[in-house]
Amino acid sequence: MRMALRCLALSGCLLMVTGCSSEKIEPAAAPEGTTSPAKEAKRPESRRLSREEQKHPKVVVATNQGKFTLQLDAEKAPITVANFLEYVDRGFYDGTVFHQVSAGYVVQGGGYDEKFAEKSAGPAIRNEAHNGLSNRRGTISMARAADLIDSSTSQFFINLGDNNALDHQSAEADGYGYCVFGQVIEGLETVDQIGNSPADAGRPNTAVRIESMRRLR
Repeated sequence: MRMALRCLALSGCLLMVTGCSSEKIEPAAAPEGTTSPAKEAKRPESRRLSREEQKHPKVVVATNQGKFTLQLDAEKAPITVANFLEYVDRGFYDGTVFHQVSAGYVVQGGGYDEKFAEKSAGPAIRNEAHNGLSNRRGTISMARAADLIDSSTSQFFINLGDNNALDHQSAEADGYGYCVFGQVIEGLETVDQIGNSPADAGRPNTAVRIESMRRLR
């Protein structure tokens, strides 16, 4: 299934995530040496999270080009945040790359390893693009198939500009939009640097690798 972004640009339509496979999406197994999502959920916390931390959890993303911090919005996008944190907690994103970059537009990742092999993602989730949040600069959103509203799995993108054309506008697939579920609160300059990486047809010439993603507790 192709995870795509449709951009209304002067030069036409920019299709992100070129080269994605069309194989059936199947639930992913937990990486060797990590706990399953079910076991992870039962693991006792080192401390009780405050209400604010539950509503707006933070995630630190360490890449080979620097770090940045995300603050998620579980009030406006509860399904999407829970899905994203499940991938974070089991280390799914560790070792993946930003496989599509476009300066001033978006950087997209969460689906491929450094050898550009597609990772097996879990089931698709409901699209919460109708939550009132806009694809403004610095926000993080879920990628999806352009022709399927509820098709997001693990892939995400970070907006490098104000991309209002990606917001929810109608009930049809081509206008339903892409769900915003958080924003970069520290290190946006790192994301800009990733977006400016030399690339061939949007694919970075040198791998931009996610070393780790961890919740900030």
